[in-house]
Amino acid sequence: MNRAAASHEVDGGPLIRATSDRDVLAEAAGLTVGYGGVAAIENVSFRVRRGERIALLGPNGGGKTTLLRSITGEADRISGSLRVSASWATVPQTERSRLDYPVSALDVAVMGSLASLPWWRQPGRRERAAALQALERVGMVKLAGATFGELSAGQRQRVLIARGLVQDAGLLLLDEPFTGLDASSSDRLETLIGALATEERGILIATHDLEQARRWDLVVCLNRRQIAFGPPGEVLNLAVLEATYGGAIVAIPDSGGLGILPPHHHHQS
Repeated sequence: MNRAAASHEVDGGPLIRATSDRDVLAEAAGLTVGYGGVAAIENVSFRVRRGERIALLGPNGGGKTTLLRSITGEADRISGSLRVSASWATVPQTERSRLDYPVSALDVAVMGSLASLPWWRQPGRRERAAALQALERVGMVKLAGATFGELSAGQRQRVLIARGLVQDAGLLLLDEPFTGLDASSSDRLETLIGALATEERGILIATHDLEQARRWDLVVCLNRRQIAFGPPGEVLNLAVLEATYGGAIVAIPDSGGLGILPPHHHHQS
């Protein structure tokens, strides 16, 4: 899913004060969002600049997906402010993607052009060329003709990122992109995310992987409310992690380190 670049506020209400920093792609202040008037996450404040990789860290059900949906307008703003000043593209969990449609990797990448086309126009040669270029950028051009549902989880993630690149989205919203990937695929995806950040894209990465979050530039810790926001080295301390994960966080004896118990079940966050 993509949206053309436009400076807008999500779900009406007053904009937050304009900033002279042209690198800011999205900014929230005291944001509370939910569904049907019921708050799902509360009092969230953060800023995404060009070239930043920001982890949304928290347990399943903590509100990571809801925060991403606040940017796309799929979740209702109840209070606070949110300003988005860049085009955005979502990269959903591949386990939530329909895999039974007989579409190719190229077809999926071409879908990124639909938002910029008139309703009556079908994608043509120009859009297919842009999609092939995007697939080459993510290392998937050789599998352009492969059926999307038959690709591996890591390959599907890269195709979905290519879909976002077709529209040249400045802000990429990745929802648990490493779920189901083996170590090799995870390494390739992490390298790709780093490369996209060097192109001055802002990237929000929902995750419950603590060690992975330490490798990004900034982290937003969520558990139905914002616990902390800042550089991982400053905010990922025991007090913050206990508030974020509660009983799921444990000290590892004789190591000085921390661990997070794996979730016993998964549900929408």
